[in-house]
Amino acid sequence: MRVVSLLPAATEIVAALGATAWLVGVSHECDWPPAVRTLPRVTRSSLDASLSSAEIDARMAAATREGVAPVTIDRDVLARLAPDVILGQSVCDVCAVGESQLAAVIAHIPDPPGVVTLHAHDLAGVWSDMARVGEALGLRDEAEELTAGLRYRLSSVTTNHAPRTTHPRVLVVEWVDPPYIAGHWVPELVAAAGGVDVAAQPGDRSVTRPWSALRTLTPDVVVVALCGFDVARARCEVAAVTDPDARALLAQARVVFLDGNAYTSRPGPRLVEGTELLAELIGG
Repeated sequence: MRVVSLLPAATEIVAALGATAWLVGVSHECDWPPAVRTLPRVTRSSLDASLSSAEIDARMAAATREGVAPVTIDRDVLARLAPDVILGQSVCDVCAVGESQLAAVIAHIPDPPGVVTLHAHDLAGVWSDMARVGEALGLRDEAEELTAGLRYRLSSVTTNHAPRTTHPRVLVVEWVDPPYIAGHWVPELVAAAGGVDVAAQPGDRSVTRPWSALRTLTPDVVVVALCGFDVARARCEVAAVTDPDARALLAQARVVFLDGNAYTSRPGPRLVEGTELLAELIGG
């Protein structure tokens, strides 16, 4: 089996199923597990990741207005790899190849590979995506075992920590300029970690809201888990925010940082590890 993954979550799912050796190509952002870092890159981004949050947002808005895809497929590399299965997604066209772009590329392949599209917006969708990948790779039993284990770990997070008399009010921010509230599966992670998400419901899309509105939510804890950024980068981005309401909010609440790139932005197996870390962070 020859598998190409176009997004990090799919790569991590394949690895968790014990099929890392079947991966022959991955996206430009795939970095986990470490073994995939030497694989050919099938996608590339026109975006400079060193730009500030505001600059990245502006570039993405311009690309949307102009109808330009920020992430593209290297057709020559894909043709050379000749995969049996391609793992794609339909959740976000900002940091990964979208469903329509992939379909257009596949249409020009004489003997097209099978395509598995991941489209989770909540935890139930994440488990379904894992089952879908397992089915496509002939690893149905492994996928069932994987999801059962992850769901058990998730259900055990709060019992593995000291009992709480109250549940902290939690605000999870996945971008700071402009501010975006983390949606999709993140509210469920907060609940599993023993908190109450004050800004989003499970399955909600991530949306932007002004700092003034976020301040009125009076969270006990602000979790900064920036999409695609690690903790060090997130700290730099927060330090650069000058909005008065943002500074007031960050002064009033307890602020903690979680690696959004590894633990909240990727709908794969490490969401559970992220929840375990989140429980420690919001528990103080």
